[in-house]
Amino acid sequence: MVRYIFVILSIFIFFGLAGCDKIDIFKTKTTKRSSEEGAVVSLSVKGPIVARVNNAPVTLEELNQEIEGFNSLVSVEKPEAKITTRDQKIDYLKKEMIRRVLLYQDALIKRLDKKEEVIQALERTKQDLLVMELVKQETDGIEVSSKEIEDYYNTYKDELKDPEQRQIREIVVANEQEAKSILIQLLQGADFSALAVERSKSPSAKDGGDLGLIKRGGKFVQFDEVAFSGTLEVGKTSNVFKGPDGYYILKLEAKSGGKQKSLSDLWDDIKRGLLFLKQQKKLDDLIGKLSREAKIEVFEGEIK
Repeated sequence: MVRYIFVILSIFIFFGLAGCDKIDIFKTKTTKRSSEEGAVVSLSVKGPIVARVNNAPVTLEELNQEIEGFNSLVSVEKPEAKITTRDQKIDYLKKEMIRRVLLYQDALIKRLDKKEEVIQALERTKQDLLVMELVKQETDGIEVSSKEIEDYYNTYKDELKDPEQRQIREIVVANEQEAKSILIQLLQGADFSALAVERSKSPSAKDGGDLGLIKRGGKFVQFDEVAFSGTLEVGKTSNVFKGPDGYYILKLEAKSGGKQKSLSDLWDDIKRGLLFLKQQKKLDDLIGKLSREAKIEVFEGEIK
């Protein structure tokens, strides 16, 4: 998290300051500040060192991590800005990372780390990082077995189908007798679309009764029962049935979707979903235990 906060800051500095000659620290020789001017936090160094700023090291690992984060952030909005060559890495090191270390050191010298709002922000960041580390520790090692994936698929495979859609035309009239008269004409070969334009009182009449591709749940229960029934074939019309706006006749123009997805197609998705549920269960159990052992007070009256 902190690494990405630094990388986001890097983007602003890299694009906003990189072209400013007045602050290009490599146009003139820099002067090292004495150790008495301020303390810089010393961290353990791992791997090759690519720069030192007032004796504070910048490692190759840090450089590569920042460039990886930088590239992931700009890859969508500005892919041409991605850093890929050795010269670009050196340029980033000089124009961004060293600049930031200089600014950081100056902030410490000016004791900005002692400001109350900075201390609070650092504490919140520390809290977030520790929570993330605890979650990682608690959920590491949780696995989902092949049997669990197969059992889930077999239990819910009907719900895992592609949503079925059907292209439906409708004719809606005020009374049953009129609807039966229209149905007779349709059975005798009359054009459904023309009769819809001429006789239907539905808003779809102007389109020949065409509702386009629809899913279950778009209308009312009986409409779905007729439109998505196994007996209504493509090109055929339904019987007359009553709905909230009158008497309906439907015609099925086309069908799409409804295909059963294979276990192999869904394997990774099911695994990720089950893993998330297991991790969430582990965290919920931990939070429940901690809550029972803790003294928690909520002062709702103070919330305005």
